[in-house]
Amino acid sequence: MPAPGVAVIIPAKDEADRIAATIAAARGIDGVDLVVVVDDGSSDGTAAVARSAGATVERHPRNRGKAAAMATGAAAVARADAAEPALAGGSRHLLFVDADLEGSAANLGVLVTPVASGEADMTIAVLPPQKTSGGGHGFVVRLARKGIRALTGWTATQPLSGMRCLSRAAFAAASPLAPGWGVEVGLTVDVLARGLRVVEVPCELHHRVTGTDWRAQVHRARQYRDVWLALAARRLRRVRA
Repeated sequence: MPAPGVAVIIPAKDEADRIAATIAAARGIDGVDLVVVVDDGSSDGTAAVARSAGATVERHPRNRGKAAAMATGAAAVARADAAEPALAGGSRHLLFVDADLEGSAANLGVLVTPVASGEADMTIAVLPPQKTSGGGHGFVVRLARKGIRALTGWTATQPLSGMRCLSRAAFAAASPLAPGWGVEVGLTVDVLARGLRVVEVPCELHHRVTGTDWRAQVHRARQYRDVWLALAARRLRRVRA
């Protein structure tokens, strides 16, 4: 009987110019036999382009945020798993991929190996310096790193990295996901809190870097809010336990 494969889940909003290249690169990763794109309320042709590139497409009529897109993608994979009873392990591993990675997504295979071998329950990509520097000052990263360390004792190199491979057990342990941009921090804290193993893996990835205009500043403010809320919810959960 075949071993479980790997399902790539790509949350996407207004990525029509990049999504086809990202899908093509992801489909070439060893073990990947399903690519699901979740179009999270795009106003461009993201869904049509993704479908033409060979992905299974789920669509939110309005933007619901990254965490909701990830959950929708995981549910689509679960339905596909249920339709394939020949899967030896019953479910595919989940590889979450940012939509704007384009060709560099081909390098994500290094995240799959530790999960597939049982060495880790979740892997997190550690990215190199990007070709274009970002406009942030590191406030959100420091908040996330400090909060994760306080709650788990583990220090993350890149706590906001969205490229992750999870076993289905790890994803279930972190569900329901922390909403919005707090999803990565919530994943890390919840997986570690349940005694599962997290491994960071250097990965040669390049994506569009957030700039310095007012839209970028608004995005960072929302990100800071969501990370703070995710950490606060988990601190409260610990107190009540």
